[in-house]
Amino acid sequence: VQLQASGGGSVQAGGSLRLSCAASGRTFNNNGVGWFRQAPGKEREFVAGINWRGGDIFYSDSVKGRFSISRDNAKNLVNLQMNGLKPEDTAVYYCASALSSVASRNPDRYRYWGQGTLVTVSS
Repeated sequence: VQLQASGGGSVQAGGSLRLSCAASGRTFNNNGVGWFRQAPGKEREFVAGINWRGGDIFYSDSVKGRFSISRDNAKNLVNLQMNGLKPEDTAVYYCASALSSVASRNPDRYRYWGQGTLVTVSS
């Protein structure tokens, strides 16, 4: 399966962006999906995860209450709505398809990764 992340851009602090992750070549409807991000000079970190049915969702503490992950299996899409953006949210954001039906905070539990989309938040 190939994943395409899109929706990144530049916004001012307090603004919003909606990232999308589209799967092609093969569906990821039976897999958990996670969003991760990597800021310059830092390690990749978990942001949000959703299981295959969308009933189990979890976030990192740094984005909880501001970000919302959802999926539309009919369209083979997973979205990440980001509100109340802060300069520290600046990073390249990646979506990934999990090895199983559940998402994980551990990047080693993912098989396929998108190419990343850049989010820049200015103060």
